[in-house]
Amino acid sequence: MIIDCRPFKENGIEVVDIAKRLMDYGFHSPTVSFPVAGTMMIEPTESESKTEMDRFCDAMISIRKEIAQASKEDTNNPLKNAPHTMAMVTSDEWLLPYSREKAAFPLAYVHDNKFWPTVRRVDDAFGDRNLICTCAPIEAYMDA
Repeated sequence: MIIDCRPFKENGIEVVDIAKRLMDYGFHSPTVSFPVAGTMMIEPTESESKTEMDRFCDAMISIRKEIAQASKEDTNNPLKNAPHTMAMVTSDEWLLPYSREKAAFPLAYVHDNKFWPTVRRVDDAFGDRNLICTCAPIEAYMDA
């Protein structure tokens, strides 16, 4: 299933914002901008239970409500700041205009089985397009 997220640009929301916010709801970010730019590809398998599908739908409905509340001028919202890590939510300082609860536990079911992303956004697709090897040079692996 392909979800067209391009109309949300009017509210300043990109498809990657939605994908990253899904992590706060306990879902792995889906494929974005393939096969069409600005879209999200959702591929549930036959093994997904109805309960899991309902949970995903509840997350998408909740995210859609967050999109409706967003504006181009407001770039400091749960969608733009997603995902929210444990280190971020439990730090002594919280400078965001929404609550830690909204950030980390956007729906009640998340309390029961929270998945904590370990990192926030790094560089989105830049790393996919610009491969940088951090390995030791090949000479380091050669026998003397």
